[in-house]
Amino acid sequence: MRGSSTMTTGKQLAGLLLLSTALSFPGVALAQDTQGNANSQKQAEQDPDAVLQGVEGDTQEAVEDPVISIPGGAIIVTGRVNRDPTRNAAQVVSVLSTEQIARTGEGDIAGALGRVTGLSVVGDGRVYVRGLGDRYSLAMLNGLPLPSPEPLSRVVPLDIFPTNVVASSLVQKTYSPNFPGEFGGGVINLTTRAVPDESFLTISGGLSGDTETTFENGLAYYGAGTDWTGFDNGIRDMPPVLRNFIDNSIADGLTVGDLDQGGVEDLARVLLPSQMSTLQKIGDLRPNFSVGMTAGTAFDVGADGRLGIVLTGSLSNNYRNRVISRQEAGPNDTTLARDESNFVTDNNMLVNAMLGIGYEFGDHVIRLTNLFIRDTVKQASLANFKDFNEFPDADLQEQKTGWFERQLIDTQAVGEFDFGALSLDLRGGFARTDREAPYNLNYVYARTNDANDPFGNVYRVDLSGAGQQALQETGANVSFSDLYEELWFGGIDATYEITPVLSITAGYAYTDTDRYSQRRGFQLRADVDLDFLNPDGDPDIPSLPPEVLPALEYVLAAAGTRSPTYLFNSATFNLFDIELLDFNESDPAFSAELTINAGYGQLQWTPTPNLTIQGGVRYEDATQSTTPIGQLNLGTAVSRSESYWLPGATITWEAMDDLQLRISGSKTIARPQFRELVRQVYFDPETNRQFSGNPYLVDSELLNGEARAEYYLGGQSRVSLAGFYKEIDNPIEAYIFSVAGDQRVGYANAPKASIYGAEADFQYFMDLYDWGGWFETKQLVFLANYTYTSSELSVGDNDTVTVIVGENVIPGAQASSYFRDGARLVGQSDHLINLQLGLEDTDRLQQLTVLLSYASDRVSLRGFNTLPDVIEKPGVQLDLVARQGIDLFGADAEFKLEARNLLGTDHQEYQINSQGLRFENNSYDVGRRFSASLSITF
Repeated sequence: MRGSSTMTTGKQLAGLLLLSTALSFPGVALAQDTQGNANSQKQAEQDPDAVLQGVEGDTQEAVEDPVISIPGGAIIVTGRVNRDPTRNAAQVVSVLSTEQIARTGEGDIAGALGRVTGLSVVGDGRVYVRGLGDRYSLAMLNGLPLPSPEPLSRVVPLDIFPTNVVASSLVQKTYSPNFPGEFGGGVINLTTRAVPDESFLTISGGLSGDTETTFENGLAYYGAGTDWTGFDNGIRDMPPVLRNFIDNSIADGLTVGDLDQGGVEDLARVLLPSQMSTLQKIGDLRPNFSVGMTAGTAFDVGADGRLGIVLTGSLSNNYRNRVISRQEAGPNDTTLARDESNFVTDNNMLVNAMLGIGYEFGDHVIRLTNLFIRDTVKQASLANFKDFNEFPDADLQEQKTGWFERQLIDTQAVGEFDFGALSLDLRGGFARTDREAPYNLNYVYARTNDANDPFGNVYRVDLSGAGQQALQETGANVSFSDLYEELWFGGIDATYEITPVLSITAGYAYTDTDRYSQRRGFQLRADVDLDFLNPDGDPDIPSLPPEVLPALEYVLAAAGTRSPTYLFNSATFNLFDIELLDFNESDPAFSAELTINAGYGQLQWTPTPNLTIQGGVRYEDATQSTTPIGQLNLGTAVSRSESYWLPGATITWEAMDDLQLRISGSKTIARPQFRELVRQVYFDPETNRQFSGNPYLVDSELLNGEARAEYYLGGQSRVSLAGFYKEIDNPIEAYIFSVAGDQRVGYANAPKASIYGAEADFQYFMDLYDWGGWFETKQLVFLANYTYTSSELSVGDNDTVTVIVGENVIPGAQASSYFRDGARLVGQSDHLINLQLGLEDTDRLQQLTVLLSYASDRVSLRGFNTLPDVIEKPGVQLDLVARQGIDLFGADAEFKLEARNLLGTDHQEYQINSQGLRFENNSYDVGRRFSASLSITF
């Protein structure tokens, strides 16, 4: 009876028991959700039975509802006693708590997500799902698109998000129609904190280094005095004479050939500035550093409103040395055709800031989020290489200096309104991505080692462009590229709870993406000026005697031996005729557009407490186009419209109290990205490769199926096992080919592919209280997950494909000439393993964690035609992370030590031809990495 005093006393005792249980779990003690605390307390006061239900059985754990902002609202199944989102969501999800993120020691979202079953971190914080590439991974922020600051990549680097501004990180691996249809491997959704619990200020700083870079020699060039911030001082701004030429060439078809000699020289004089040309050796490269600040506050507004502000900003400056080995060989070669060793020093400057404003009133929440990311790489490299087929006796050397700015500005507004049975979500925003790569200089020198060549024992550039053999490879080149992308997005979602066990959701989403990309590359040449004594053609001035010509040609050859700084100085301009080659006269600029209108309906039904059915369908209508810009542009304009019905359903059955079974099926798509469609060359400083698109690509269509069993062992411990299958029509594959000795990556649709696999996840927490003494407050944490994935291409004799190699378009080509039946998909690892063993204190911040990850070999690029595939060998990585909370001047502080890649696993990409010859494609030593950081919270 509710009025019984005995029953009331028992419920009070149960409530106290629940409270003490909650305080014993770090995940609850560290929780930061004010709204969740208030709701839990209110529920306990109004309905003590709810508190009693929370302690029935030792497997139940008091947890707060996580703050998750996604289209269509909450993921928690109503009516369940246990509120664990991983267990009670209608889809297959993983929700990371602040505690779980902190345990990895990463301090950012990307590192923590790398420990989630089936997820792997590639490059600088880019997270892939189930070993697949970035085309099958989708990142969202507060339920809205999260563009990448790198337009050459779809996946945003998630390591820019500090954990204390993120309320939750959701990974969903099964498709539901409330998410975009481009859902291949899964979606990662970050939800920012709307209103902090209390005012706080956190200041952090750290130092790091690695054994290949720190206190070792490196390469650099001056550039500008402010380069260390990631912002130059305007020195790389395009000069007016160059800007006018490029604008007129696009608008009016102006070419270099239309300029007189004076116009050519005016243009040439601004192309090779000395401060960007002079390569310098730096001794004892300093350690990397990072500084950051995060602050938040909140205050009451009105009777039931609360306004919060969260601000974060950071700056990091890192050096990295790589000695990249790159080789080439034919499919049947027994010796190398080309061998290159490239010493590269990257100076990476990352600046990011986020301002979040949240307003909570009643059961409603409004979020305004502004995100700024600027990721800059200043690169200097010096390569030595030999071409054993064409110039076996010659030595060649290539110097490159580059500057790559990537920037993202993202503004979004989200309103989530709860009117009881009806909830309404409104979302909208704007994002702009920029990539500028001005003054990327490239000098190639050759030493012929020819006894008949008077300069055969020194490196030189053949300035005339008329040299023979190895001298044909030489030159002084410069390129400029500029790209921007603007994205408008919005949506509305409404959920109506018809009964406590039946709800329907409907929504509409709109995205409009526009991209403009421009690239110009030039080569400077010089030749003997027969009229340099008489430039005005005065008949009274004698012309140059013929016997003087060999002497001038000798001087021209000697001028080519100078360093890049002096190769084209005032003497060169005064003595010789200057010529310019425009490499992008026929493809200077492109625009691209993608507009998507989508609507969906979804139903969630819980006919019994142990059975949940969620299903629905999404309709997407998209128009995508790429358009060449410029009167002389020979590029191909492509426009296509596609519409899809994309159903998805998941059934969840709680077969026993602690055993849960799921089965799901769906249809999704993967659209080609703009960088894969635009037939323009881009250089990626991370891989040191050039990329070029294919406007004839079409959408990929996926059929997905998954079955899963989850067993909960009690507390935070659990084990799960799943199997999945995907069938893909027209998968987009990246392949590698050579153009004039340079490696280039292109794209084509393979006919079909299939993927199947299984994943297992085990999580176990062991309390060491019974050990007594020092161990009374300690617990062991063991986390393990394993993913097996197998994929294969299906290529028939009658299948055709359109491929592009350099300037050549090959339509209707036999697919079996370019794709091998049964080959693995690009980017897919058969095996992914993550192990985590930790010892931590449950009363204070004290953790020691050993992290081990393994990814098996995967195809990183498809070998073109008969060439073998490029294989990447990620291998095993062993990390050690220690965290200690300390009191520093009366403030809470955290000291963290990290040792990464303790086994010294190197980056390996290689090819093996039919003769068993292994040749490196992009291999280098990574080194062991060490870091120390300190953060103080006031």
